[in-house]
This record gives sequence, C-alpha cells and structure tokens, in this order.
Amino acid sequence: MRARDKAAVSALRATLAELDNAEAVPVDEAATRGSALEQAPVGVGATEAPRRELSECSVADIVRAEATERLHTAARLAAPAHADRVERLRAEAAVLLRFLDDHG
Repeated sequence: MRARDKAAVSALRATLAELDNAEAVPVDEAATRGSALEQAPVGVGATEAPRRELSECSVADIVRAEATERLHTAARLAAPAHADRVERLRAEAAVLLRFLDDHG
C-alpha cells in the first residue's frame, strides 16, 4: 500500500469515528439507574437509541476540524526526529481538505 493511501485510510477512519461520535445521543444516567432486572427492556433493538442526523454543514465542520487539528499538531512538531510524523499529518490533512473541496 502506498504511503498516500495509508494517510488517506488513517484520516478517513479517524474522521468517520468523529462523525459517529457526533451522531450519538447522550445517555440519561437517571433512566439507567435503579431499574430492576425484570423491568429491563427485552428483544432485539429494545435498548437502541435513535441517532442524531447531522446536517451537511455539521459534517463539513467536523471534517474541517479534523484537518485543522492535524495541521496544528504538525506545526508543533518541530524536531527533525518527527519529520515522518509531520509529513503524515500534513498528508492526512490534505486528504480531508481535498474531500471538502470536492464535495463543498
């Protein structure tokens, strides 16, 4: 696998995880405490919570934030020993920014 492909896969996996987290609905802890076992929901999907639907703008903001985070981290890594890491972070940011350009 080429280095560019690895950077793309890494950036896209991390960004998809961030999008997945953003769609999650906070769990109401009060509702999950103190329930007796016999009152627990039963059946397939009985405990599934609906997911948030992100707008296109929200998705773009998350992708942009992921790219920005990589660029800021790359800028802070000044030591020559981190040159490979800096290159990879910049490549990942470029993938994400290109995605925004292509779909924006």
